[in-house]
Amino acid sequence: MRRGTRYGALLGPLLAGGATPALVTRAARGLGLPERGRYAVVVLGTPVPDAAVAEGPDADGSRWWWGEAESREVAVVLLGPAGPARAAARLRELGAGPGGVSPEVGSLAEVGAARRLAGTALLTCEPGSREIVRLDERLPAALLVSRPELSTRLLAEVFGPLLTLVPAERSLLVETLETWLECGGSVGRAAARLGCHRNTVFNRLRRLERLTARSLSRPRELVDLVLALDVLRLSSAPP
Repeated sequence: MRRGTRYGALLGPLLAGGATPALVTRAARGLGLPERGRYAVVVLGTPVPDAAVAEGPDADGSRWWWGEAESREVAVVLLGPAGPARAAARLRELGAGPGGVSPEVGSLAEVGAARRLAGTALLTCEPGSREIVRLDERLPAALLVSRPELSTRLLAEVFGPLLTLVPAERSLLVETLETWLECGGSVGRAAARLGCHRNTVFNRLRRLERLTARSLSRPRELVDLVLALDVLRLSSAPP
């Protein structure tokens, strides 16, 4: 992992996007990187840990170059065999985060687009979290954060009546829905995890259906609820 003014000056035009072929070639030579290769970009929401900028390749052979773009810590990663998943795991090991990791791209000329996708992945991290997430793991949420005006509308349309409840009551229903989803739609498993009777879970879910005018048994309406839950999760306000 490398960092320095020289590296940053070479990375800047690449990360900004739209670099000319001549600039890409010059950056590749200056950084000692192939123009064609398996790359990903990382964008962090907090300062990069010192351990992340140590010289030399990682154990899996990946090589990192750190710079800055739009006031964020950004790394271009020449990937090892394990791909972006290993890059995300490495950042978690180092205690970095929150952060977003782009999908793999095939050349240095594409790292500007990859940087934008990594930045979108970062926006899907919960406020105050230390998550490191790959865009491909968060595509529905990424669509939502890419269109905040539609996300706000979705939340109001689906959860409007729910949001008028007192916070404790609202949190209870949201937690029950989240747990039910995590348990694969099993009321029994959700009840065990929540420490209550299965009828209690059933009654909470039925109340949530009445408040939102959407049924958990209708796939399209369930999609509405799941997406609205993602918007709520990503908002700065607690449920």
